[in-house]
Amino acid sequence: MARISLTPRRTVFFRIMEWYSRRAYGKVLDPGKAMAHNPRVLWSQLRFEQSLGKWNRLDPDLKTLAEMASAAAIGCSWCMDFGYWVGHGRGIAPEKLRSVPVWRDSEAYSPLERDVMAYAEAVSATPPQVTDELADRLRGRLGEPAFVELTAMVAVENLRSRTNAALGLTSQGFKDTCDLRDRAAGAGAAAGGGPSAGSGRGTAG
Repeated sequence: MARISLTPRRTVFFRIMEWYSRRAYGKVLDPGKAMAHNPRVLWSQLRFEQSLGKWNRLDPDLKTLAEMASAAAIGCSWCMDFGYWVGHGRGIAPEKLRSVPVWRDSEAYSPLERDVMAYAEAVSATPPQVTDELADRLRGRLGEPAFVELTAMVAVENLRSRTNAALGLTSQGFKDTCDLRDRAAGAGAAAGGGPSAGSGRGTAG
Protein backbone atom coordinates (compact mmCIF):
# COMPACT_ATOMS: atom_id res chain seq x y z
CA MET A 1 0.00 0.00 0.00
CA ALA A 2 1.30 3.45 -0.89
CA ARG A 3 2.73 5.44 1.99
CA ILE A 4 1.55 8.70 0.45
CA SER A 5 -1.74 9.82 -1.06
CA LEU A 6 -2.04 9.29 -4.79
CA THR A 7 -4.66 12.01 -5.09
CA PRO A 8 -2.65 15.23 -5.08
CA ARG A 9 -4.14 18.67 -5.60
CA ARG A 10 -5.39 18.93 -9.19
CA THR A 11 -3.37 21.88 -10.37
CA VAL A 12 -3.05 22.82 -14.03
CA PHE A 13 0.42 21.26 -14.02
CA PHE A 14 -0.92 17.99 -12.63
CA ARG A 15 -3.72 17.84 -15.18
CA ILE A 16 -1.21 18.33 -18.01
CA MET A 17 0.93 15.56 -16.54
CA GLU A 18 -2.16 13.32 -16.34
CA TRP A 19 -3.02 13.96 -19.98
CA TYR A 20 0.50 13.19 -21.17
CA SER A 21 0.81 10.08 -19.00
CA ARG A 22 -2.44 8.60 -20.29
CA ARG A 23 -1.44 9.37 -23.87
CA ALA A 24 2.04 7.83 -23.52
CA TYR A 25 1.38 4.92 -21.14
CA GLY A 26 -2.35 4.32 -21.13
CA LYS A 27 -2.71 5.32 -17.48
CA VAL A 28 -1.45 7.90 -15.00
CA LEU A 29 1.79 6.68 -13.45
CA ASP A 30 1.73 6.39 -9.65
CA PRO A 31 5.22 7.92 -9.21
CA GLY A 32 3.89 11.05 -10.95
CA LYS A 33 0.89 11.17 -8.64
CA ALA A 34 3.13 10.84 -5.59
CA MET A 35 5.64 13.46 -6.73
CA ALA A 36 2.86 15.88 -7.64
CA HIS A 37 2.55 16.70 -3.95
CA ASN A 38 5.77 18.66 -4.53
CA PRO A 39 5.55 20.20 -8.03
CA ARG A 40 9.19 21.30 -8.01
CA VAL A 41 10.31 17.72 -7.45
CA LEU A 42 7.97 16.43 -10.16
CA TRP A 43 9.06 19.08 -12.66
CA SER A 44 12.74 18.37 -12.02
CA GLN A 45 12.16 14.65 -12.39
CA LEU A 46 10.26 15.07 -15.67
CA ARG A 47 13.01 17.24 -17.15
CA PHE A 48 15.65 14.77 -15.98
CA GLU A 49 13.85 11.81 -17.54
CA GLN A 50 13.44 13.75 -20.78
CA SER A 51 17.18 14.35 -20.92
CA LEU A 52 17.89 10.67 -20.23
CA GLY A 53 15.99 9.79 -23.39
CA LYS A 54 18.74 11.47 -25.41
CA TRP A 55 21.46 9.15 -24.10
CA ASN A 56 22.26 6.76 -26.94
CA ARG A 57 25.66 5.13 -26.50
CA LEU A 58 24.39 2.00 -24.72
CA ASP A 59 22.31 -0.63 -26.52
CA PRO A 60 18.67 -0.07 -25.44
CA ASP A 61 18.05 -3.77 -24.69
CA LEU A 62 21.10 -3.92 -22.43
CA LYS A 63 19.91 -0.72 -20.77
CA THR A 64 16.50 -2.25 -20.06
CA LEU A 65 18.03 -5.40 -18.56
CA ALA A 66 20.37 -3.33 -16.40
CA GLU A 67 17.49 -1.20 -15.13
CA MET A 68 15.38 -4.26 -14.32
CA ALA A 69 18.26 -6.03 -12.58
CA SER A 70 18.78 -2.95 -10.42
CA ALA A 71 15.07 -2.74 -9.63
CA ALA A 72 14.98 -6.43 -8.72
CA ALA A 73 18.01 -6.07 -6.43
CA ILE A 74 16.39 -3.14 -4.63
CA GLY A 75 12.94 -4.73 -4.54
CA CYS A 76 10.87 -2.19 -6.47
CA SER A 77 7.85 -4.05 -7.83
CA TRP A 78 6.58 -0.91 -9.59
CA CYS A 79 9.83 -0.55 -11.52
CA MET A 80 9.92 -4.26 -12.42
CA ASP A 81 6.35 -4.07 -13.69
CA PHE A 82 6.98 -0.94 -15.78
CA GLY A 83 10.34 -2.27 -16.98
CA TYR A 84 8.64 -5.41 -18.28
CA TRP A 85 6.24 -3.24 -20.28
CA VAL A 86 9.10 -1.17 -21.72
CA GLY A 87 11.11 -4.26 -22.62
CA HIS A 88 8.09 -6.01 -24.12
CA GLY A 89 7.45 -2.99 -26.30
CA ARG A 90 11.04 -3.16 -27.52
CA GLY A 91 10.56 -6.81 -28.52
CA ILE A 92 12.77 -8.35 -25.83
CA ALA A 93 11.86 -12.02 -25.36
CA PRO A 94 9.34 -12.48 -22.51
CA GLU A 95 11.50 -15.24 -21.05
CA LYS A 96 14.35 -12.77 -20.58
CA LEU A 97 12.07 -10.21 -18.96
CA ARG A 98 10.45 -12.74 -16.61
CA SER A 99 13.77 -14.27 -15.57
CA VAL A 100 15.59 -11.10 -14.53
CA PRO A 101 15.17 -11.72 -10.76
CA VAL A 102 16.76 -15.18 -11.20
CA TRP A 103 19.00 -14.46 -14.16
CA ARG A 104 21.89 -16.51 -12.76
CA ASP A 105 19.76 -19.65 -13.03
CA SER A 106 18.51 -18.91 -16.56
CA GLU A 107 20.09 -19.87 -19.87
CA ALA A 108 18.20 -17.13 -21.73
CA TYR A 109 21.00 -14.55 -21.60
CA SER A 110 24.19 -14.00 -23.55
CA PRO A 111 27.52 -13.64 -21.68
CA LEU A 112 27.40 -9.87 -22.24
CA GLU A 113 23.85 -9.62 -20.88
CA ARG A 114 24.89 -11.61 -17.82
CA ASP A 115 27.83 -9.28 -17.20
CA VAL A 116 25.56 -6.24 -17.57
CA MET A 117 23.09 -7.59 -15.00
CA ALA A 118 25.89 -8.63 -12.63
CA TYR A 119 27.30 -5.11 -12.90
CA ALA A 120 23.87 -3.57 -12.26
CA GLU A 121 23.51 -5.62 -9.09
CA ALA A 122 27.04 -4.79 -7.97
CA VAL A 123 26.54 -1.04 -8.47
CA SER A 124 23.20 -1.25 -6.62
CA ALA A 125 24.74 -2.84 -3.52
CA THR A 126 25.59 -0.70 -0.50
CA PRO A 127 28.49 -0.10 -0.70
CA PRO A 128 28.98 -0.96 -4.40
CA GLN A 129 30.58 -4.36 -4.98
CA VAL A 130 32.05 -3.80 -8.46
CA THR A 131 35.18 -5.81 -9.22
CA ASP A 132 37.98 -4.66 -11.49
CA GLU A 133 37.62 -7.82 -13.58
CA LEU A 134 33.93 -7.25 -14.31
CA ALA A 135 34.46 -3.57 -15.09
CA ASP A 136 37.37 -4.39 -17.42
CA ARG A 137 35.28 -6.94 -19.33
CA LEU A 138 32.41 -4.54 -19.80
CA ARG A 139 34.61 -1.62 -20.75
CA GLY A 140 36.33 -3.82 -23.35
CA ARG A 141 33.04 -5.10 -24.82
CA LEU A 142 31.03 -1.89 -24.69
CA GLY A 143 33.64 0.86 -25.04
CA GLU A 144 34.11 3.64 -22.53
CA PRO A 145 31.18 5.89 -23.59
CA ALA A 146 28.65 3.06 -23.26
CA PHE A 147 30.27 1.85 -20.04
CA VAL A 148 29.84 5.29 -18.50
CA GLU A 149 26.20 5.36 -19.68
CA LEU A 150 25.57 1.92 -18.18
CA THR A 151 26.98 3.03 -14.83
CA ALA A 152 24.93 6.23 -14.87
CA MET A 153 21.72 4.42 -15.85
CA VAL A 154 22.10 1.96 -12.99
CA ALA A 155 22.54 4.92 -10.64
CA VAL A 156 19.42 6.54 -12.13
CA GLU A 157 17.45 3.33 -11.63
CA ASN A 158 18.59 3.28 -8.02
CA LEU A 159 17.06 6.75 -7.62
CA ARG A 160 13.78 5.61 -9.18
CA SER A 161 13.58 2.25 -7.42
CA ARG A 162 14.56 3.49 -3.98
CA THR A 163 12.12 6.41 -4.22
CA ASN A 164 9.23 4.25 -5.40
CA ALA A 165 9.92 1.44 -2.94
CA ALA A 166 10.22 3.86 -0.02
CA LEU A 167 6.90 5.46 -0.98
CA GLY A 168 5.27 2.01 -1.09
CA LEU A 169 4.43 2.12 -4.80
CA THR A 170 3.62 -1.28 -6.32
CA SER A 171 2.73 -2.79 -9.69
CA GLN A 172 0.15 -0.97 -11.81
CA GLY A 173 -0.55 -3.96 -14.04
CA PHE A 174 1.74 -3.15 -16.98
CA LYS A 175 3.07 -6.72 -17.15
CA ASP A 176 -0.47 -8.11 -17.02
CA THR A 177 -1.36 -6.01 -20.06
CA CYS A 178 1.57 -7.51 -21.98
CA ASP A 179 0.61 -11.06 -20.92
CA LEU A 180 -2.95 -10.54 -22.12
CA ARG A 181 -1.69 -9.35 -25.50
CA ASP A 182 0.59 -12.37 -25.79
CA ARG A 183 -2.22 -14.78 -24.95
CA ALA A 184 -4.52 -13.09 -27.47
CA ALA A 185 -1.83 -13.25 -30.15
CA GLY A 186 -1.18 -16.91 -29.36
CA ALA A 187 -4.87 -17.76 -29.54
CA GLY A 188 -5.19 -15.96 -32.85
CA ALA A 189 -2.19 -17.79 -34.29
CA ALA A 190 -3.58 -21.15 -33.12
CA ALA A 191 -6.99 -20.43 -34.62
CA GLY A 192 -5.38 -19.51 -37.91
CA GLY A 193 -3.06 -22.49 -38.01
CA GLY A 194 0.00 -20.46 -37.03
CA PRO A 195 1.53 -17.22 -38.36
CA SER A 196 0.59 -16.37 -41.90
CA ALA A 197 3.33 -17.37 -44.30
CA GLY A 198 2.83 -14.20 -46.28
CA SER A 199 2.65 -11.77 -43.40
CA GLY A 200 6.40 -11.21 -43.06
CA ARG A 201 5.92 -10.60 -39.33
CA GLY A 202 6.52 -12.75 -36.28
CA THR A 203 5.39 -12.17 -32.74
CA ALA A 204 6.90 -9.16 -31.02
CA GLY A 205 7.71 -11.05 -27.80
